Amino acid sequence: MSQGFDYDLIIVGAGVGGHGAAIHAVGKGLKTAIVEAAEMGGTCVNRGCIPSKALLAASGRVRELSQTEHLESMGLRVGGVQFDRQAIADHAANLVANIRSNMSNSMARMGVDVIEGFGRVLEAQKVAVKTASGEQIVTAENVILAPGSVPFVPPGIEVDGKTVFTSDDAIKLESLPPWIAIIGSGYIGLEFADVYSALGCEITIIEALDKVMPTFDPDIAKIAKRVLVENRDIETHAGVFAAKVTPGSPVTIELIDAKTKELVETLEVDACLVATGRVPNTKDLNLATLGVEIQRPGFIPVSKDLHVMAGDTPIDHLWAIGDATGKMMLAHAASAQGIAVVETICGNPMTVDYRSIPAAAFTHPEISFVGLTEQQAKDLGTEENFEVGVARTYFKANSKALAENETDGVAKIIYRKDTGELLGAHIIGIHAADLIQEAANAIADRRSVQTLAFNVHTHPTLSEVLDEAYKRTLAGAH
Repeated sequence: MSQGFDYDLIIVGAGVGGHGAAIHAVGKGLKTAIVEAAEMGGTCVNRGCIPSKALLAASGRVRELSQTEHLESMGLRVGGVQFDRQAIADHAANLVANIRSNMSNSMARMGVDVIEGFGRVLEAQKVAVKTASGEQIVTAENVILAPGSVPFVPPGIEVDGKTVFTSDDAIKLESLPPWIAIIGSGYIGLEFADVYSALGCEITIIEALDKVMPTFDPDIAKIAKRVLVENRDIETHAGVFAAKVTPGSPVTIELIDAKTKELVETLEVDACLVATGRVPNTKDLNLATLGVEIQRPGFIPVSKDLHVMAGDTPIDHLWAIGDATGKMMLAHAASAQGIAVVETICGNPMTVDYRSIPAAAFTHPEISFVGLTEQQAKDLGTEENFEVGVARTYFKANSKALAENETDGVAKIIYRKDTGELLGAHIIGIHAADLIQEAANAIADRRSVQTLAFNVHTHPTLSEVLDEAYKRTLAGAH
């Protein structure tokens, strides 16, 4: 162990990123402690990806069994579907408890000291932890900050946790409001729209930008709008801000035009979910004393190798990972960053290849992407003087999708025309979240579509939508 320090490594924050870093550090022989003020597992396990997937799995079954025409086309007849809201909520809560317990057990088994309390930095190698029994000072040769993020609530929106709430409360599924407004049409908003609509709620989606799903690839957004919105009991308002949201019965929402700021309409709904993104949980880390200027809306400035930066100078022995860095607000990105930092600490310099990290929305059907959008690729092409190629294949031409009677979807790949390097992939369709990994691995290895076109895929499988897209590049089809 490092001379004169309590530990080789202290990690502040026990989310997926901090937990992954701790396990990797122990594997590398580092004496490690992890500091956590709330629950082991952070946002992902307790209030994010894990419980929301449980709700999506259960509500997805309800949706599937309720689509009688779809089932009858396959020769199946199902009677009136019934569900128990509390039992679905319990399914999510039990899953969270199980995974959280497994994470805590893994820490104990591997000899990681877990310090319960809120950690703040005193110096680069010194952390003060506010515990139930008072303040505890701990030192380490290296410190990793992994404080995570919290839901962002715009000004003018009053949250009461019951009628107006964020995703933190929505995952408890304490009620099924007859009419719910969802502010924001990103991944969080879409996933909860999927859950609530499957369980019989009427939904209004409010988006401040001029179109719903503004961050999605246009080809994906077009199908997503038809399948996930227009085919369901969902109405949309785009180009408007929810300027004032007042809890109660009913909840009142004042919508103003995003450009003119004039009042457009006042909605009265049963509940409102605020899904306007997340902001870093960094305000009480005491970083200003080290000369660190937190960037709006709270990101910790980091170098390429994830050192915390004081102006233009990296702070030795102090690192940051996860949502708080603002690189990619994804649990698996945080985990990759944590492992990279541990490797760097151990003398094996490593950086994270963000282009190859995939993301997914677990709607029905799923949406996934990795790498560059078509526009980003074209911008890069202008910068580096190359042309961009695009190939699309549709699920309606895939034998497995036809057998499943799940033919809504498209796979789109983006590549360099000169070298064939795969730059991006975007998929909407059944099991899109699983299909994207093949493209992510190919981007990580900087593979060319011409070589990928000769990989053999199992027939008949959904993976052939990507196989077909690669093959189209050989034929020059777009």
